[in-house]
Parts: sequence; C-alpha cells; structure tokens
Amino acid sequence: MNAKPATPLLDTVSTPEDLRTLKPAQLRQLADELRTETISAVGQTGGHLGSGLGVVELTVAIHYVFDTPVDRLVWDVGHQAYPHKILTGRRDRIRTLRQGGGLSGFTKRSESEYDPFGTAHSSTSISAALGFAIGSKIKGEPGRGIAVIGDGAMSAGMAYEAMNNAAEAGNRLIVILNDNDMSIAPPVGGLSAYLARLVSSGQFLGLRELARKFARRLPRPLHVAAKKTDEFARGMAMGGTLFEELGFYYVGPLDGHDLDALVPVLENVRDAGEGPILVHVVTQKGKGYTPAEQAADKYHGVQTFNVVTGEQAKAPAGPPSYTGVFAKALVAEAANDPTICAITAAMPAGTGLDAFAKQFPDRSFDVGIAEQHAVTFAAGLAAQGMRPFCAIYSTFLQRAFDQVVHDVAIQNLPVRFAIDRAGLVGADGATHAGSFDITYLATLPNLVVMAAADEVELVHMVHTAARYDAGPIAFRYPRGNGVGLALPETPQLLEIGKGRVVREGTKVALLSLGTRLSEALKAADVLEARGLSTTVADLRFAKPLDTDLIRRLMLTHEVIVTVEEGSIGGLGAHVLTMASDEGLTDAGLKIRTMRLPDVFQDQNKPDAQYDEAGLNAPQIVDTVLKALRYNSAGVAEARA
Repeated sequence: MNAKPATPLLDTVSTPEDLRTLKPAQLRQLADELRTETISAVGQTGGHLGSGLGVVELTVAIHYVFDTPVDRLVWDVGHQAYPHKILTGRRDRIRTLRQGGGLSGFTKRSESEYDPFGTAHSSTSISAALGFAIGSKIKGEPGRGIAVIGDGAMSAGMAYEAMNNAAEAGNRLIVILNDNDMSIAPPVGGLSAYLARLVSSGQFLGLRELARKFARRLPRPLHVAAKKTDEFARGMAMGGTLFEELGFYYVGPLDGHDLDALVPVLENVRDAGEGPILVHVVTQKGKGYTPAEQAADKYHGVQTFNVVTGEQAKAPAGPPSYTGVFAKALVAEAANDPTICAITAAMPAGTGLDAFAKQFPDRSFDVGIAEQHAVTFAAGLAAQGMRPFCAIYSTFLQRAFDQVVHDVAIQNLPVRFAIDRAGLVGADGATHAGSFDITYLATLPNLVVMAAADEVELVHMVHTAARYDAGPIAFRYPRGNGVGLALPETPQLLEIGKGRVVREGTKVALLSLGTRLSEALKAADVLEARGLSTTVADLRFAKPLDTDLIRRLMLTHEVIVTVEEGSIGGLGAHVLTMASDEGLTDAGLKIRTMRLPDVFQDQNKPDAQYDEAGLNAPQIVDTVLKALRYNSAGVAEARA
C-alpha cells in the first residue's frame, strides 16, 4: 500500500479560488505537491498517468490565471485531467478514479461545474470551446472558451474544422496546444519564452493591429506583401504559420513546465483584445516521475503500481486476450495471403496490430486519429483487390458510420471490420462502451455481422472474414481475456448466416450472440435442475440471421430468449421481426429479449457492469421463469 504523501500547501487549496490567493512564488511548490498527489492516487487506482503528469504546471497556470468555471475549460480526451480534478474540489475522491461509484477517468459534466463539457473521444475540445465562446458572446455574458488539446489529437480533421470556423469568437476563444511529443516545434531556450511573452503582450498586439489597418489601405499587391511579411517574420521566429492561416494568433512554443514563463504569457493572452489565440506549449509525458519519463509508453495507462519502485501490479496468469488472439490469427492469415493488409486509427498496441506491423510493415497502416479516413482508405484498398482488415474499437467506429454506409456498404466492398472492445469495457465507462455496433451495423444492407462467443470462435471468424469477398463483413469481440479454450491449429471456415446448437433441449431455447454464451450455459444448468429442458444456441451471426435454426427452435420450444451484449435494436429486434413476419408468434410462443439497458452505464468492473445490466445466468433464469409464469421456486403460478 502506497502511503499518502505530505502536501502542506496543496492541503490549503480545495478550489481554483483558493489557488488564486497564492503568490506566484508559491506555485512551484504547489505544482510539485500536485504531481506527488497525482502519482500517489494513480498508484492506488491505476489509470492514465503519463499525460496527467505532463500537464501539472499547465493545469496550475490555467486555473491561476483564468476565472474558471466562468471561463469554460475543456480538456481534449480527458486522460490528462486528474490534476485538474484534484484542484477543483474532488481531491477527497481522487482515489476512487475509474472505480464503481467513483470519479470518472475523464471529464464529466455531472461531476463538477469545472467540467463544463464531457470528453473521452479525441479532438472535440476546440469545437466545444468555440460553442462556449460564441454562446457567451451572443448572450453578452462574461467567459471564454479554453481548449487544451494534444498534438496527437491534432491529427484528426475535426480539430481543423473547428479552427476554420473560429474567427467570430475573437478573443473569447483560446486554444492551448499541448505538444508532448515535440512533433510540431521544440522550445529553444530563453529566447523562445521571451518572444512568446513579447508577441502576446498588449503593446505588440496593438501595434500589429494598427499595422494591419494601415496595410489594408495599401494597394492590393502591397497589402498582400505586407501580410506575408508579417507572417514570415513571425514564422521565422516562432513557427505556427499554419495556425495563422486558420485565423489564429500564434504564441509559442513555450516550455510547459516553466511556470515563470507560462503565467505571464497566459495573463497576456487573457487580457488580449485580439483573437482567437493559440498558445503552443511543449511538455513531457510522465514529467517528474522517473519511471514514467523513461518509459512513457508503459506509463500512459497503468495498473496499480508501487510509487517507490514504479513496479506495476501484474494481472494473474490466464488465457490470452481476445485482442492477442485476433492479432495472432490475422498474422497467420496474412502469411499465406499477400493481399491481406491491416489498418488502425492510432491504436496499434490497443488493437494488436503492432504485432502485424512487425511481420508485415508494408501492409500495415496507422492513419492516426482518423477513423473516417481509415474506413474509406480500406474501401479504396478493397476496390483495388486487397483484403483490408480495419481494426477499430467499437466506440470509435461510431465516428465513421457515414463512411461505413456510403463508402463501404452501398458499394458492397469487401472491407473486414475487426471490432475490438465490443460490449461493456469496465473502467473507461460509458464513453468507451461498445454498446451500439450490432444495432448500427446489422441495419445496413450487404453487411455481414458476427460476434465471437469465445477465443476459438474468434479464430474461426478471422479466417472466415479473410476468405469472404462477397461484401463487407464485421466481427466483434470484447475487451479482456478468453475463457481458456485451446486454440485450433486449423481454423474453420464458417458458413455465412449459420449458427450452432451447443446444447439440445425441448422446452426453453436460449439464443446467444457473443460471449454471454457462457452465462446462457450456466442458466441452462439451473433450468434443467428445475425440470425445464433447455436448448442453448450460439447464433454467431446477427446478420444474416440463421432463420432455419431460429424457425426450428420457435416451432419446437415454448419459450425463446435472446441474449446479447448490445443495445436496443440489435439481435432481439431482428429475431422479433422475423418471428412476426413469419407469423411464428401467432400460436402463443413466448419470446423475450435480453440486452443492454437503455442507459449509459458508468464505470465498474466488467462483470459488475453485466450484473447491473441483468445479463448474467440468474437473470436469464429469472426471465425464463417469468415468461412461464413460474415463481422463484419453479412452481407454476395460478392463472387468473
């Protein structure tokens, strides 16, 4: 157990109002204590560590200079917001991060007035901050929109769409670019800080605007030349001409860990009459914690860890992860098929495609945070005769739905969608849950949609997708480890639209899709013990349905229960539609659907989430008994 650190100055700061009473000379100590507290808390709970440590000084400076929450502060993605939470009245709960009933690992409107906009998906912050800026301007209310966005998030087009529409916000919009990979430009010593302070000053901005007004009165060739000279001069000294072209006044780059540089520049930006303004700060992931500085990739997301040694808790040995099984199966397929290629949107390790890239670098593509491009790029590859596998988390595939429809499904192009993190995902909560892909994909003509019940089925589905050229095909699988089955040496080619009966019965039929199959089998044992003969089927396909199997079971069983790890409108809806269309419900067949509830579920352990959702063996049993009008003892209730 990590001991809580001594933080005498931080103990006096509960809110940004408290922070603003400190003297500038005290901010360095506060930042050091805030970093120590962040390390201690994440050591106990696990979570995203490196990005938060990289913005400690920036967090202190923003809340010290700006009038939050009147000034609306939006953290892009939100991984880095743990220090922000500590400074905004949530320190007493910081050791409940990502736990059931605890603080979210991201910013969340319902948690605090200092979280004006919820984030978790990338590149949304500038659009949201622009909305705050324009809204307050129209209403004549005080307040700015402040977006803090990382250089990685700047790879997504949405950030530039927002910046391209930001001119009307004027000085009410401030974008702080947190460059923690130094991918744009590094700060160069004291000269960079001096120039940033100079060009953000009111005097400089005033002179610049005066020069602009004068230049507008010049003949057009001289006006254009003056504009280019202004941009060139500042570009030579500062960089940032791209942002200037988008209408932003660029300040930076600044050392994001130097409070003596940050505070005066942010004060100048706050008081500027010009805008919108982009402030470019360069930070280091994991700053101030040696293990995280030396291995930033290993400390981006962490398990609980020993603060002194940096050693992370190891998960108990168990079956391989579904992600690992997918990656291994895809590598095996690609070894025998030179047309197979793989695409990820900035998640090579998360999707397992880093293993594919090592084997086949020329056929592996990381397109950055650009899911829309990833899908249409895959469509182009498919149209050229390649066999692309587009590996994307379920929650992120939502961002590319139009491309799935317009560029893939309508053209019936054989893109393979490997949908990771399907179903409930645990500590990341509602923003990352893969709840909707069955519903939004199975509604589309031409698409085949599969769900793996276990790791063996996943291997078969990778093989089936690799061999399927008739159109687009998707297969979904959850976060976490498999159930412990031995993987097949030779994968099976599944017949499209055909499920399998795992257990035969006569009275009750449980139709499972995905990894709830294990719970369905447990429920069947309980029902059998109560004298209710139970069939369990793994449908494998949400689309096309195995109508022959479903029809047979409906004609020979009294109760049908569908079980899936998806939202309303998924498997259950398709089965009910089929039954209705074929008149199979006319003779009194009892059909019940079990699915995720129509809510956004908060973070918890995955098993606890599924218990809360009612998708476990006891709830399946209860659903069957209620359909049969049996009481909890399994005795039929009297009919009225």
